[in-house]
Amino acid sequence: MNQPNQLLAPMKDAQHREVGGVQVDVVATGAARVKRIIYPAGFRWSAHMQPVVGTALCMHAHVGFLAQGSISIRYADGFVQEFVAPQAVAIEPGHDGWVVGEGPAVLIEFDFEGNTVERLGLPTVHGKA
Repeated sequence: MNQPNQLLAPMKDAQHREVGGVQVDVVATGAARVKRIIYPAGFRWSAHMQPVVGTALCMHAHVGFLAQGSISIRYADGFVQEFVAPQAVAIEPGHDGWVVGEGPAVLIEFDFEGNTVERLGLPTVHGKA
């Protein structure tokens, strides 16, 4: 049973890049994109991406399916949300996030580049605290 984890295998026809230690594979699908994002164990947005991006919080919306692992999200208002695979994910802009546990988290995400919030009808600011 020493088979490789297929969720981590190279993706056919995907554009691959690594940013802040995160592996991102992107495939254009009509007006949207499907992304596989692999967050390594120990990843935290404020420690690894904030220096690259330059904003206080992640200002992207994330909508998709957490296929592997566990992540926690903290919004500017202090609300903490936890996701454990397998689980659907909808994360509004304005958050910090980190991987929980010893293994990577794999998120299959659907987006519309800069128009994800509008196209999917998500709030622009979190307000559940």
